[in-house]
Amino acid sequence: MLAVVLGANGYVLGRVWQMIPSGYFLRPLWAGFVVVALAAFFLGMRFSGELPSGIALVLNRVGTSWVVILLYLLIALLLADLLRLTGLVPPLKQYMSGSWVGVGVLFGAMILIFTAGYLTYQHKKRVELTLEIPGNTFGAPLKIVAASDLHLGNNIGRKEFARWVDQINAEEPDVILFVGDLIDNSVQPLWEQDMAEEFHRLRAKYGVFAVPGNHEYISGLPASLSFLQAAGVTVLRDSVVTIADRLSIAGRDDRSNRRRKPIAALLESLDRDKPVVLLDHQPYHLEEAQANGVTLQLSGHTHRGQIWPISWITDRMYELSYGYARKGDTHFYVSSGLGLWGGKFRIGTRSEYVVVFLM
Repeated sequence: MLAVVLGANGYVLGRVWQMIPSGYFLRPLWAGFVVVALAAFFLGMRFSGELPSGIALVLNRVGTSWVVILLYLLIALLLADLLRLTGLVPPLKQYMSGSWVGVGVLFGAMILIFTAGYLTYQHKKRVELTLEIPGNTFGAPLKIVAASDLHLGNNIGRKEFARWVDQINAEEPDVILFVGDLIDNSVQPLWEQDMAEEFHRLRAKYGVFAVPGNHEYISGLPASLSFLQAAGVTVLRDSVVTIADRLSIAGRDDRSNRRRKPIAALLESLDRDKPVVLLDHQPYHLEEAQANGVTLQLSGHTHRGQIWPISWITDRMYELSYGYARKGDTHFYVSSGLGLWGGKFRIGTRSEYVVVFLM
């Protein structure tokens, strides 16, 4: 992986260097930028939990944004080189070396793509599901607001999370469910920003529940659980709860824990006359939920790739990488996530929260 990352950076650095006309200070400026951005990525990944929050924020924003921008520069330059070498677009050759026009078109396109990606990320999608439960005896519809992959930390801070809390509260939910990866890579910035206060602003008739995701393990599971407890979030880690004698919520530990309970063992103590919502961060082996009579499984983790063409990869990695599906009497929804990892760009995907009505 290191060889791939360094190779991609070297290729993009070299090709853009060739495109910039010689004799200008922009060539060394460009090389310096690539080196600094790459260093920021590695330093941010390795030391973000140990550095002052301001420094960690800059390293994280610059480094992870660069990874996304690098991917699109790589795609554009490889495609341009392919077209140039095959001679399919003869005029292209003159713009690939020492050409301000070539540089302008390339970076103009990048600015447009990433401006659109940033604006798309900022506008959250509200997904609504209405599910009719056979033999429903709990009367009035039950309203659930669910969200996954908040990735709170250095990159997504308190101010941004406060806006999400306002959106969730505006739904006036009966219950709020967080489906893993509430925390990004470290709990430290959440304590520093007093993020627990924002969690305490959440309002739901029957409470706020969550399951761990793989990033709770990356952040250090004991530290993650300690923060969520202080934030007033009930963490279901291979445990179940029944709310108001109307609904059972079962929370699986993340598959990072190789000893987590099978679904059958998790549900064995439940009253199966009530609908069961299963929270499982990573959407693997959906047939297990169906075989055990789960009413609705909510998952996240995939981000649906977050950006195109990574979304193509996740669509092939998972039976259901995003959206709604039904297998027998079991409903499934895999969310693309309310937050994201890394650079704040959504290209070909959307950030979202899910409003579920159980009828």
